[in-house]
Amino acid sequence: MRLHDLKPAEGVRHERKRVGRGIGSGHGKTSGRGQKGQKARSGGGVRPGFEGGQMPLTRRLPKRGFTNIFKKEYVIVNVGTLEERFEDGAVITPEVLIESGIIKDVKDGVKILGDGELSKKFTVKAHKFSQSAIDKIQAVGGKAEVI
Repeated sequence: MRLHDLKPAEGVRHERKRVGRGIGSGHGKTSGRGQKGQKARSGGGVRPGFEGGQMPLTRRLPKRGFTNIFKKEYVIVNVGTLEERFEDGAVITPEVLIESGIIKDVKDGVKILGDGELSKKFTVKAHKFSQSAIDKIQAVGGKAEVI
């Protein structure tokens, strides 16, 4: 296969509808807009969510909840993931996790959770740890350090 053999998938490309080009085209005179009315006019039509003057659904439903501006969002990593990706004796920091592709962004911090088995000895530096993660890391002789 060469570049000149490439074609778009069948049915993806459409001919442009040329309206207002005479009655023989099938899209002449009113250009597929029917007769008079709001939808036939230039710039006509109603805005999204308009219900003909009836009280809109968004205004009929009550407001609920709020956004807590003090909420911290942690990126979670399980000890099982660390077991798969790193060698014995590795020092694991948020920077190392980003480089290895386990996480994309640190957000408000990294939290290590205890899901999975651990047999290798690591020094893990993170912002938060669950108690089960600390227990598993220390059980194999590793260290869990809070940054």
